[in-house]
Amino acid sequence: MQRARGIARLTTKQVEGRTRIDRLFQEGCGKIRLPNTHTSALEAVLINTAGGITGGDRIDWGAEIAAGGKAVLTTQACERSYRSTGDTAQVSTHLKVGAGAHLDWLPQETILFSGSKLHRRLDVELDEGATLTAIEAVLLGRHAMGEDARDAILRDRWRISRSGRLLHAEATELSAAASERDSLSLLAGNRAFATVLHVADSADAAQRLSARLSPLSPEGQIGISNTGERLVIRAMARSGLALRRMIVPLLIELTGAGSLPRLWHL
Repeated sequence: MQRARGIARLTTKQVEGRTRIDRLFQEGCGKIRLPNTHTSALEAVLINTAGGITGGDRIDWGAEIAAGGKAVLTTQACERSYRSTGDTAQVSTHLKVGAGAHLDWLPQETILFSGSKLHRRLDVELDEGATLTAIEAVLLGRHAMGEDARDAILRDRWRISRSGRLLHAEATELSAAASERDSLSLLAGNRAFATVLHVADSADAAQRLSARLSPLSPEGQIGISNTGERLVIRAMARSGLALRRMIVPLLIELTGAGSLPRLWHL
């Protein structure tokens, strides 16, 4: 069967204090668009023209941000991982952030449909003084349709390094086991979850975010851990809408651009 293949990469340069595109490569279903903004940061929108991914599809994203630059990478819409006939879909992202630069990696949610199989990998290399705000959010089916995608499979691997030194590593595996979905120590019946990683002066960020956590608790469950220059946020909710209501105020506090991309606004 025909499978979708997509590759899209960009590099940036600094021009009179503003981050601008230097090189752009696109192949297959991977596309990048650059909307106009009113900030010095470069905003890039990643687009999968295949309309979703399924077993055997492969997409590779890449970006290199010049020293001193600011960039925001997001997606046009939620990515959809559809039922697989046997093979696994693969999405790989490789990002490099130059010295003193900041990158916001803000893809919209990935929706796992029943029977989907997705392996995802995020690799980020930070130079000295570089900072990062990154999120990956997952929705188990469409809440409005009563879906829960209980047989969806996900493997998600993160590796964040600074100057060749491993700074943050994690691996998430979601199988069709009922214990993963229902256990109080895991998803506890929630259908939406997200991880946010902020690499910078995380102690300062933790203080700014602490005041926002209390009013968000009725929407779901959320927790923050602060270790050195890493701030990690874990959030779970019953629906994608509830999850967004929880994490959007936190992302606004952490983003280098000071606001979220227009595509993030409901």
